[in-house]
Amino acid sequence: MTRAATTATHAGGHLVAALDRAGHRLTGPRRSVADLVAARDGHFTAADLVEDARRQGIGRATVFRSIDLFTSLGLVERVDLPGGEHAYVACETAHHHHAICTSCGRSFDVDDAGLSEVLGTIGHRSGFRVTAHRLEIFGLCAACQR
Repeated sequence: MTRAATTATHAGGHLVAALDRAGHRLTGPRRSVADLVAARDGHFTAADLVEDARRQGIGRATVFRSIDLFTSLGLVERVDLPGGEHAYVACETAHHHHAICTSCGRSFDVDDAGLSEVLGTIGHRSGFRVTAHRLEIFGLCAACQR
């Protein structure tokens, strides 16, 4: 089986493919953590992954190193939840924002939707040069509203 075929056969294939493209080692534990991340339908905490990984014999340090690596590559983003905790969401590498359901925890990628224009106006009016921004939207998804 080719590397590409192997990558496509597990849930974390897009994460593993991105790691491969970036030149990172594709260890068994790292692939397993990628699968755990890909299996999530919404936000997750590091503790969630540590608990799941422990069942597969993967250590806490491997989980945290993997999260750090995935975050540095833009494959996972940290989100700050309304209660002050933080969690992570798997996402596309293109710039976007997140809408997060406060009931079930599902997250949805949201495109720019004109925010760049608003930030440009803020910068023009105030003289402030925006170098980065992040927007997290919280509410109830359609399923939880029912």
